[in-house]
Amino acid sequence: MADAAAADEKASVAAPAPAFPIKLLIIVSFVALMFGVGGAVVAVKFLGGSENASETSEEHKGEATAKSESHGGSGGKQGQAAAPGVMFDLDPFIVNLADTPDVRYLKLTIKLEVDNEAVSTELSARVPQVRDAVLVLLSSKDVSAIRTTQGKFQLRDEITQRVNGLLPKAGVRSVYFTDFVVQ
Repeated sequence: MADAAAADEKASVAAPAPAFPIKLLIIVSFVALMFGVGGAVVAVKFLGGSENASETSEEHKGEATAKSESHGGSGGKQGQAAAPGVMFDLDPFIVNLADTPDVRYLKLTIKLEVDNEAVSTELSARVPQVRDAVLVLLSSKDVSAIRTTQGKFQLRDEITQRVNGLLPKAGVRSVYFTDFVVQ
């Protein structure tokens, strides 16, 4: 009986002892792995992404400067907003996005700010062409490209360029999204 009690005592002592260091080793390894991955993400974000971010920010600054010069070239005071243009409404767009494994939809309603009423009447005459250009552009995008704020700004710029390309003289100042739903 003493042998059975001694065997039970050895078994109870022997079983938990190896389990604790293995669990501790797994936990420490996991934490070290997470710190390593986190450090790599931070290094890429700050060191690797700074060149791309500075290039895109310089592009946006250059575009903003060019837009402000074209809008505020009348010699007004600093800080004075340019006169709002005429708004041109387009019917909502519902398109399939270019995501291959998943079927994703985008519902988008757009308002175009144009220079004057003449551009608005020109757009009214070209609504099928404008809708086609925007539909082709939207259906070429995937969710990851349009979900971010930067992606939405880029989409605005691309729509503006495409619509201005259809007009004899560029007259679209900017594009406003009044409805933007991705499903």
